[in-house]
Amino acid sequence: MLKILVTGATGNVGQEVLRLLQSHDCNVCAAVRNPNSAQHLLGSNIQTIPFDFTNPDTFDYAFFQVNKLFLVRPPALANIRKQIAPALNAAKLAGVEHIVFLSILGAERNPFVPHSQIERYINQLGIKATFLRCSFFMQNLNTTHREDIKVRGELLLPAGNGKTSFIDVRDIAAVAVRTLLEDEHQGRAYSLTGAEALTYYEVANIFTSILGKPIRYNPSLLKFIRQMRLSGLPIDFILVMLVIYTTARLGLAGNITSDTEQLLNRSPLTIRQYVEDYRQFWL
Repeated sequence: MLKILVTGATGNVGQEVLRLLQSHDCNVCAAVRNPNSAQHLLGSNIQTIPFDFTNPDTFDYAFFQVNKLFLVRPPALANIRKQIAPALNAAKLAGVEHIVFLSILGAERNPFVPHSQIERYINQLGIKATFLRCSFFMQNLNTTHREDIKVRGELLLPAGNGKTSFIDVRDIAAVAVRTLLEDEHQGRAYSLTGAEALTYYEVANIFTSILGKPIRYNPSLLKFIRQMRLSGLPIDFILVMLVIYTTARLGLAGNITSDTEQLLNRSPLTIRQYVEDYRQFWL
């Protein structure tokens, strides 16, 4: 039976990938740093395996008899050679045949983001891979930016007037599952976006209309950095976020592709649908 290991299993995309894979005939394992706390979050029907990118002692057991790997870069890990490459080396040695990597839109053109470095390293290793180059996750708005929206009525992001082709993680996960289960996606890269590109001013208006309270967009760079530091986020993570939002500010994040629709045989979920489905997070 096909054995699939899912990293980033407790994150937005990872949890949804695990949920969808449950209905398929395969052996699915969640790679997590703390199996006990992860089990509480994921449920007892998900098999958890101890795994830590920065602890080589966890590699052999985690990759044992794994055929396919869903790879998510932990946001706090930015030094790819030191913090990600050893695990990828171990995956190759263990016989992992295919990696589906959660990358970001435009990674092939932006060598400064960690995702681009990971893509290149996987290619150097010679493992068959599928790169899912995703636009900005809608669900970042109910996780990283939840308190700003809920408590302060503020969408605080340094993205200027640039448009973003937001994508719902439920769509990303559905694509990920298909590329994990179907071999014809090996050696391919998909640019995954929603069907519309919006400014954050437009997103704030959608929040305002659905939540029934005013949500204001604030593009202040300095306030964003200060607020993220006050939230306790590591500086490396904040710097990666700044690179991503700078891309939006420069007008480079609004590209819309047909990949999501073609892979799912339906239109991508809209940000209005997302806010309606998740509205309880901000009330």
